[in-house]
Amino acid sequence: MPNFFSPGEIVQLGVAIEKNGKDFYSAVAAASESAQAREIFKFLSLEEEKHIIVFTSILSTVEKYEPPEAYTEEYFAYLRALAESHVFTKKDEGKKIAAKVKSDKEAIDLALGFERDSILFYYEMKKLVLQDSHKAIDRLIAQEQEHLLKLSEIKKKL
Repeated sequence: MPNFFSPGEIVQLGVAIEKNGKDFYSAVAAASESAQAREIFKFLSLEEEKHIIVFTSILSTVEKYEPPEAYTEEYFAYLRALAESHVFTKKDEGKKIAAKVKSDKEAIDLALGFERDSILFYYEMKKLVLQDSHKAIDRLIAQEQEHLLKLSEIKKKL
């Protein structure tokens, strides 16, 4: 059996990433000592919720889509490796990681890494979905980039 993802599975991973991100941000917001950090974590949790809706919409357009033959098994293996290294694709991982966070600074450092990983994953995902979904994914990437900027600004102030 081939060891690769269908485009629908890739988008489902995007949904899982966003759900875990929402769980992570909600949990660290509740535990945050800084009002400023707490507000940014709440904001990011709501943003992740919006992203779940977007990915769910994209999912309905790619379920039966077969990528061009140019996407070889090696490329899908690369995506599998990328997804498996992305901690937020594992069920309930956002909550588990948040429970271990000891400070707002640590939460922000983790969040910065998660946002960067998500951007990379979404750039690669974009290659596997119908052209109609590219604008939606581009908007998500832009929002994730904004999240990186906001988190970086908060980190400087802590």
